Amino acid sequence: MKKNGRFIFAILLISALFVGCAGAAPSNVANNSDQPTLSVTGTGQVFVVPDIAYINIGVRSEGDSVTEAIAANNTQAQQIKDALVAEGISEEDIQTSSFNVYQQSDYDFQGNPTNSYFSVENTVYVTVREISSLGVVLDAVGRGGANNIYGVNFDVEDKTEAQSTARSLAVQAAQTQAGELAQAAGVELGELLSINSSATTTSQNFYGYGMGGGAAVADSVPISAGQMPVNAQVVLTYAFK
Repeated sequence: MKKNGRFIFAILLISALFVGCAGAAPSNVANNSDQPTLSVTGTGQVFVVPDIAYINIGVRSEGDSVTEAIAANNTQAQQIKDALVAEGISEEDIQTSSFNVYQQSDYDFQGNPTNSYFSVENTVYVTVREISSLGVVLDAVGRGGANNIYGVNFDVEDKTEAQSTARSLAVQAAQTQAGELAQAAGVELGELLSINSSATTTSQNFYGYGMGGGAAVADSVPISAGQMPVNAQVVLTYAFK
């Protein structure tokens, strides 16, 4: 699958903590807990274009008996699976995530039960690896009998390069802050004592909607994946010379 390798970079500089500027640094900084230090936090952010999507597709069926309800649900579920496979979705990327059977009743205006029946809900978790076909896939499952789609989550299958770039940007941001603060305070940076880092990715969500009992949706559902940020944060702690 062809990846979109274009990144938009943005460096965000956030707060720096300047500790203990006064006094001369001891010669053995590693063994002195009273050593004056400078701690700075830098954040790097990279925007990437999603190349994979995850969707939960639900089928709900009813019947006068458990057997009837399950049989109807199995038929609908198979139609949806066939529609997915026909659109190029691998069977390994179609996974049952929940299956529920429960009894329901209808009541009159006085609260008396008038009818009892059984409902079956079957939800499958689908991975769409060709994100350009997502609209067609959603249309296909709607025509295949899906009752509900519980959200679409966009992601990047391999975030290694983006995370590495974000970390580099975060380190550069922290180093720049440390140099500026030391110069402003009239001190000279010494040994780098510690580095702490973290990384986060914010997935893009397209919220679910009902399919109206299997009614067809638009010829091709218009969905835009947009961009998603990959963030990294580092905290650098320096001694003074």
